[in-house]
Amino acid sequence: MTSSRLLRLAWLAGWLALACLPLVASDYYTGLALKIVIAGLFALSLQLLVGGAGLISLGHAAFFGVGAYASVLLAPEAGPGSFLLLALGAMGCAMLLALVTGALALRTQGIYFIMITLAFAQMAYYVFHDTDLGGGSDGAYLYFRPEVRLGESFALSLDSDHAFYLCALLCLAGAWALLSRLMRSRFGATLTGLRINEQRMRSLGYHSLPYRLTAYVMAAALAGLSGMLYALKDGYVNPQLLSWEQSGIVLLMVILGGQQRLWGAVAGALTFTLLEELFQSHALFGDLATHWHLSLGVAIIVLVGLLPQGLAGLLTTSRRKRAAAALPAASP
Repeated sequence: MTSSRLLRLAWLAGWLALACLPLVASDYYTGLALKIVIAGLFALSLQLLVGGAGLISLGHAAFFGVGAYASVLLAPEAGPGSFLLLALGAMGCAMLLALVTGALALRTQGIYFIMITLAFAQMAYYVFHDTDLGGGSDGAYLYFRPEVRLGESFALSLDSDHAFYLCALLCLAGAWALLSRLMRSRFGATLTGLRINEQRMRSLGYHSLPYRLTAYVMAAALAGLSGMLYALKDGYVNPQLLSWEQSGIVLLMVILGGQQRLWGAVAGALTFTLLEELFQSHALFGDLATHWHLSLGVAIIVLVGLLPQGLAGLLTTSRRKRAAAALPAASP
């Protein structure tokens, strides 16, 4: 059996193990796993911009928040709605916002792109914070989780935490498969070329704006989907979902995991979420747990200092060492 086949079987076994987790774990660990899955999907959406297109955005939370608000505002007030329709609505609203803002922001580069995405995100934040849309600063509630409906004869309720966890995990797996195929396609190769050497790609006849705008809109769609899952998990949304702090957290997840690997985004989300839970534990840290932000900040500084290429860099370094060890020794 080849190594690639073994790797595929290992990945499949890993996904199956994650799907079976609620059967053996307590409600706390199931809820923690659900939180990591949603954060992983959010980080994966930004990974397409940072690692794929080389675009560092400080406004990605706008799409996350818009997707969350859209799922609440579009949901029926009495009874569960359709999961697929709400997902399309949340992703569609996020994509529309990305299409409008991206057409302007992507005409800038570097620090100017970072600042203009931050400005657009803050504008969206104050739209929900200072107006009656979505309940203002008090937020809005979702009283019924939607159902997965296939025709008129089949409807799967997501009220069960296990069913909702499996639904979120399926969304993460689908996004992972989509982005993996995308980055191996001609579009992904062009996007990578624009990230590495834009001037040379332009000399070959490739225009950066259509490719980057497509990636920007796709990333917004996945962020909107993760925002919808977050809203369904808690049944509540507020303007803080669109804040710049939220954009900074998801960017930090991507940096922790490694910018050049898709699984690095999920690993970064896993690491950040576990560290956040760890430093909030009064059983382990006592009174220091009330100042968990300080402990988390120190831990992140240490990790970034020790792992400049993120967690994905560990695997890359180990592969290079094995490859170097396998080379025949040079003759004197």
